[in-house]
Amino acid sequence: MTIAAILSGKGREVISIAPTATVMEAAAMLAERRIGAVPVVEDDAVVGIFSERDVIHALNTGGVEALQGLVRTAMTSPPITVAPQDSVLGALSLMSRRRIRHLPVLDGGALTGFVSIGDLVKYRIDRIEADAAAMRDYIQSV
Repeated sequence: MTIAAILSGKGREVISIAPTATVMEAAAMLAERRIGAVPVVEDDAVVGIFSERDVIHALNTGGVEALQGLVRTAMTSPPITVAPQDSVLGALSLMSRRRIRHLPVLDGGALTGFVSIGDLVKYRIDRIEADAAAMRDYIQSV
């Protein structure tokens, strides 16, 4: 099971934000789209990740004034990424080790997708349930 399989099911549309956007604009984007993170893209390169955690950290260190600051100063960088051919289990392990919940998917340096830990867990559960159903069908047919 690879990251490409996840993307084929959920789609490859990626919402991103520029590092020159304000923290307020980024937080509004997260809220409007009901998402937890967004890749930060500059000149077609992923330069960071901006997440709910970054909003909280910015507010904690800079107060309300931090909302007027730039995403560039609040984002998590460098981004940890995966490739389409990487395994789902490897990506889950990486997320657990690094304590992150979102990964940009890069293919030859180009952003081709964005996966969350929820996407990966859902895919694993769906596969396990399908395997269990196939096993039950096989046992009942014998």
